[in-house]
Amino acid sequence: MAVRAVRGATQVDSNDRDEILEATAELVAGVMDRNGLRPDDVISILFTATPDLTAEFPAYAARKMGLTDVPLMCATEIAVPGAMPRVLRLLAHVETDRSRVDVRHVYQRGAAALRSDLPR
Repeated sequence: MAVRAVRGATQVDSNDRDEILEATAELVAGVMDRNGLRPDDVISILFTATPDLTAEFPAYAARKMGLTDVPLMCATEIAVPGAMPRVLRLLAHVETDRSRVDVRHVYQRGAAALRSDLPR
């Protein structure tokens, strides 16, 4: 069993608490599903949000999904001029038998444009 890092991102339409929670839950579920992960496989998750998203902590969505014993942290992305707005990102550290090249990163909604190199 190896420790691997899985990336993901999604975009929301507005700085709305329910939208942030829904999109974050969808992103976490997507990462788990695409990589065949169970909650016990997750070591930690770092969530970031662009500076225009302040209505809720993305980690709260993961807690609501049952990841209550996983260390979670939220941070703000740097405000780069011209960067895509309203983006939530995650970096999950997981235990998996997948090789590094077999890890599936998940980019959803408008954030899919950030990684056009990845299969959908």
